[in-house]
Amino acid sequence: GQPLGPRRLSLKQVPKLPNMEAFLEEALVKVKRQARGCLAPELCFQAVRAAAESPFAAGVRRERELFQVLLSSGQAQALQYAFFAERAVRRWATPSGACWSSAAPQPVRRAAVIGLGTMGRGIVTSLVKANIPLVALEQDLENLNKGRKAVMLLLEREAMKMEGGAQTLDFHNPARLQFTVDFDALHDVDLVIEAVFENMALKKEIFHKLSKICKPGALLCTNTSALNIDEIASATNRPQQVIGTHFFSPAHVMRLLEIIYGRHTSPTAIATAMQLAKALKKVGVVVGNCFGFVGNRMMFPYVQQAVFLLEEGSRPETVDQVLEDFGFKIGPFRMSDLAGLDVGWRSRKDQGLTGPSLPAGTPARQRHGQRYSPLPDLLCEQGRFGQKTARGWYLYERAGGRRATPDPWLHNFLSQYRDAHGIQTRFIDQEEILERCLFSLINEGFAILAEGIASGPEHLD
Repeated sequence: GQPLGPRRLSLKQVPKLPNMEAFLEEALVKVKRQARGCLAPELCFQAVRAAAESPFAAGVRRERELFQVLLSSGQAQALQYAFFAERAVRRWATPSGACWSSAAPQPVRRAAVIGLGTMGRGIVTSLVKANIPLVALEQDLENLNKGRKAVMLLLEREAMKMEGGAQTLDFHNPARLQFTVDFDALHDVDLVIEAVFENMALKKEIFHKLSKICKPGALLCTNTSALNIDEIASATNRPQQVIGTHFFSPAHVMRLLEIIYGRHTSPTAIATAMQLAKALKKVGVVVGNCFGFVGNRMMFPYVQQAVFLLEEGSRPETVDQVLEDFGFKIGPFRMSDLAGLDVGWRSRKDQGLTGPSLPAGTPARQRHGQRYSPLPDLLCEQGRFGQKTARGWYLYERAGGRRATPDPWLHNFLSQYRDAHGIQTRFIDQEEILERCLFSLINEGFAILAEGIASGPEHLD
């Protein structure tokens, strides 16, 4: 029976909740952990806190102040730059004059993936999610069954995240996803992605086979992280159809897809690979052919500086902490442990930097007149390959474990190493760690631009 006058919610009292303080403190810890180095999430939290603790007008005023801080911040500018850079890389060009506006992609109605190791599994998962029917091939039944199990597990997990569940992916249908050990099953696919481990002889053998079996228009892609695309293409009768598609691990999660053209790669092949990146909801970046391309080539000097810092007195956890607090998702040593130290070791052995092919009398800490650190090689010789062996730069709870804890064995090993090589230990501050790691990334980026391996700074970023 009361008259219904206007009631403004903003004028009502903010209710006091009994455990508000404890709840907010806990939330802040979570936000800081998930958004290391990022301003916006913390300020969003402060805006919510103001809403819970102050009258409406004061809360809105506070929110506006926080917004102004973010609006003029370097991070906002950087995020806007990244947003536009991701779109700019769609407009690719090569020094020979091929470019995005004049090259038309071929349709990919059916694809194939060779090799069901860590990378192959992730690539299969990405293709299934993009609704591209495919054939997954392994060398023998044992590896095929192991790979199939792992792929099915990944797809079950992905399906649970999707709204329509497993029906939308339809991965139990052999017309959509076929597992085989028979190369002849690839005779009618439009595109093949080879994802075997980094070994030139093995890759060339596979590409020689593919050029005999696949139809003439099929695109032959290699998921290599550093090997020469032209040398791989030389094993085929169609070098214009060969292209590098370097996925980053884990392949079904990471959004970057590095697309590497060789000397003979056709504009159509580049356009088709870019179209594939789009279908997989990845950011395709077209780059030239050199050792390590762009992603890994920039990574080498960055990780090398991090290792030099250990030689001079720092620790893996200190270096990682500084870079993660700066805003990197993962520091260089945790990253090496995740990827596997044996991957780089195999590559250095192939280059003759370590192992049996190293000439006798080579100084321990020098290669080709440049400073070199044998620390990662020494860890590998001890069987410390990272997460897969439960120890690398860190200690893990079990093989394949994810939780890194600092390892007293390693600290002791480092001090013995420094003594053996007569290195004076010194205190290294955060600023030096940050500058040496970041500047080595930036300098390598400029070298890549100068050589024309990337066509613009956005591609590197």
